[in-house]
Amino acid sequence: MTRLSPGRASWKAIVAIPLLFAAAAFLQVRIDAQTRSDGAQQEQLLVSSGALLKKLSLGYDPLLADIYWTRAVQYYGTRVGEGHGDFALLDPLLNISTTLDPHLIIAYRFGAIFLSEPKPIGDGRTDLAIQLVKRGVAANPNEWRLDYDLGLLYYWRLKDYQPAAAAFLAGSNVPGAPFMTLKLMAASVAEKGGSIETSRMIFAELYQSTKDPEVQKMALKELRALKAQEDEMHLDQIVREYEKRFRRKPASIQELISARLLRGSPVDPAGFPYEIGPDGKSRLDPRSPIKPPDQ
Repeated sequence: MTRLSPGRASWKAIVAIPLLFAAAAFLQVRIDAQTRSDGAQQEQLLVSSGALLKKLSLGYDPLLADIYWTRAVQYYGTRVGEGHGDFALLDPLLNISTTLDPHLIIAYRFGAIFLSEPKPIGDGRTDLAIQLVKRGVAANPNEWRLDYDLGLLYYWRLKDYQPAAAAFLAGSNVPGAPFMTLKLMAASVAEKGGSIETSRMIFAELYQSTKDPEVQKMALKELRALKAQEDEMHLDQIVREYEKRFRRKPASIQELISARLLRGSPVDPAGFPYEIGPDGKSRLDPRSPIKPPDQ
């Protein structure tokens, strides 16, 4: 194989750089023309592979990433201004910019907003936004804001509470993150999704790890409320069993005891006995200081 002399190699590199940016400029012009054309039926990128552009960039990939990110912003802004909600090139532009520079945090964060906003002000593609942010988390494990963004995407856009709680919890473990805020968000979202065990685990960790007496007091309050909620769920199962046997709802805890479905009168973590309400469901004694988790 013939090797190029250092002088010839340098010359080729010098020639390649302007060619590369000329191609990028051509792409920008092409995008501008397409974004201004309402009648465009199909849109294509001159080079759609971020990995290929990275190889061709000759070490200028962060600069080229900035160019593509700028074009993504301009492309999005033009499309929103036109109001027709067609964002065919948005995801490819974001993929290229973050492939060229995996640490371009702004592209992950704002790109996810552009992708997930409902049409016509966004692409309406929360799935693509989640993929983008997940790549950002993998490339930037010490950037807790990406975990936070991922949690919000699951929570607000998809109403998928368990992965949302997991994302907030992951972010809370990143050095420098507002760990208490994120842990509280994780616990609250997990509870909303019906995962009492996950919520209890988070509050227990908060109680044990903090030295702040107010935080300990709050965590203990939530733990007691979660225990009461779990007790009530168990009692409601027993009430349903009673209904199957006797074709009616029980009027009191004593009826459950008389039917040998309970061995004794259960009490909440504050020591007050549970009751059966007029609707046939278990409830806390009105005198109990314990409040449901959502109060």
